[in-house]
Amino acid sequence: MGTIKSGERKLQILQALAQMLEEPHGEKITTAALARRLAISEAALYRHFASKAQMFEGLIEFIETSVFGVINQITEREESGLLQAQSVSMLLLNFAERNPGMTRVMIGDALVNEDSRLQLRMNQFFDRIELTLRQCLRVAISQGRAPEEMATVRSNLIMSYLIGKLFRFVKTQFREKPTNNMPEQISFMLS
Repeated sequence: MGTIKSGERKLQILQALAQMLEEPHGEKITTAALARRLAISEAALYRHFASKAQMFEGLIEFIETSVFGVINQITEREESGLLQAQSVSMLLLNFAERNPGMTRVMIGDALVNEDSRLQLRMNQFFDRIELTLRQCLRVAISQGRAPEEMATVRSNLIMSYLIGKLFRFVKTQFREKPTNNMPEQISFMLS
């Protein structure tokens, strides 16, 4: 049996943490519970992460990299500002549906009683998405496809809608999918 490289073990730890977050009525996520799930010692966890907060930071980095990597592709490839805004919105909801545990991190549900800087970082994530939506709508305005005065109002409305869909997904224990009626609802907000 070969040894597991440090990077592989870190990834295993983050995957196990994400899986634990997907359990609607799972046990409280402690380093002891995480170590048990991985069949390793807590000391082994701390060889890879200095704290549980650092583990959550790893999940947040995954969320940011995944979402903003695709957003950059959308804004580079799509010329229509309205289609950019629609694609960014749909991306966030599809990402959440595929990653329920990460959605708990995104809305802060999994960050309760954790370091407050983690919630601040997720707040900044949503601020960046709203800024991206505003920029997409400004492109739409310059293309004559949206009313001039509405970029800020509309981007805020869309962001509130997206956060609400994520919140509802988590609070219904992942039964109410964030993508339910998504195309029609987003089209309505952008019309």
